[in-house]
Amino acid sequence: MLNHVLPPDTQAILLLCASFGQNRQLEPQPLTLSEYNFLADWLRENQMRPADLLETTAKQQLQEITDSKVSPNRLVALLERGAMLSLAVEKWTNQGLWVLGRSDTNYPKRLKQRLRHLAPAILYGVGNIELISTGGLAIVGSRDVDEEGLGYTQRVAQTCAAQEIQVISGGARGVDQAAMLGVLDAGGTALGVLADSLSKAAVNSKYRSNIREGRLLLVSSYDPDAGFNTGNAMGRNKYIYAFADYALVVSSSVGKGGTWAGAAEVLQRFKDIPVFVRMHPNVLEGNQQLYNLGAKSFPVEPWNDSLRELLATAASCVESVQTAEIKTTPQETAETLTHEPSESEIVNPHPQEVLYSPKDIYEAVLPFILNHLQQPIDAKSLAKSLNVRQSQLEDWLNRAVVEGKVRKTNKPVAYVINNSATQLSLL
Repeated sequence: MLNHVLPPDTQAILLLCASFGQNRQLEPQPLTLSEYNFLADWLRENQMRPADLLETTAKQQLQEITDSKVSPNRLVALLERGAMLSLAVEKWTNQGLWVLGRSDTNYPKRLKQRLRHLAPAILYGVGNIELISTGGLAIVGSRDVDEEGLGYTQRVAQTCAAQEIQVISGGARGVDQAAMLGVLDAGGTALGVLADSLSKAAVNSKYRSNIREGRLLLVSSYDPDAGFNTGNAMGRNKYIYAFADYALVVSSSVGKGGTWAGAAEVLQRFKDIPVFVRMHPNVLEGNQQLYNLGAKSFPVEPWNDSLRELLATAASCVESVQTAEIKTTPQETAETLTHEPSESEIVNPHPQEVLYSPKDIYEAVLPFILNHLQQPIDAKSLAKSLNVRQSQLEDWLNRAVVEGKVRKTNKPVAYVINNSATQLSLL
């Protein structure tokens, strides 16, 4: 799909947001997503498109921007990287990669509709672009899953292939890779949403033949040559869900790891994406806790020829009182988990499932806190954002600091996720 001539809007977005593999210590720094969103709002207010920034008059127009982070000088310097863009496009073309900017007509509408300002400004991809809007079942889970979990994942993937349901996953070792390879080996289609190394994955022997056959699409919102980064891995999770019609969490730990963080974020922020969890007595405690937070129990085997119908029915069912009363803010989660149920409330609507309640409320609310700490923020602002008492939040933050999951900065006092510590839980 990619050729040496990209649409003008896409050229401008790449110039503003792409790194082109350059040293991140060098100036100018490409725009972050939030910075690009600020610029996009400014363009709309001035009845302009990204392509208008390529005109000779743009330099003068940009002087009207007064924001200190997105300064006119920085924007002009980014837009002057035309030679770097040409070399990058030639390289991507030779690798068989294509690029979509958020203004492209082929950019997936469901990402814009569901994620809005969180939709990535750029998508890189390799493979059949028609699969990008097909939807399907997202299948995610732990990297270190047991044999029982792998077998279950493969059976779901094979069923998807037989019933022409696309599988969407992140390509990581464990559940994600088993789901993608399982559906491809059974003749189905897959969409892999990668957090790193798209260029390497494009030529990987596990995927190459499926890409040639048009049954596999790999996409990433990050530079195709970028290596693993904790923040990118966490940020990628919501894209997996947003591409899908439904999602299945096969296995998850409680309060830690990318699987938990991604599912918790979707349950909290994106109510229109049905999230299912595998439920039976031997599943990890994280599955039960995700169920308590609002996920649904995945339909039991056998699925015969009706998995799509079973998922649609389960997603539309009225939740039980027990599940419906679970809240998604840290304060409401804490109140729910400390509530002493009456005898009439201790009714398990899923008799084969073993309900789990965490002994430590902190472990249940920590993922919500960490999701808001990608950038430094003070306790008062964070408490307001999460709708929780500041004194309670500070207790949780102080514990997270002691555990090394969060760093506390001074002058001004703020809190930010400790990526070096959380990276181990994502591997």
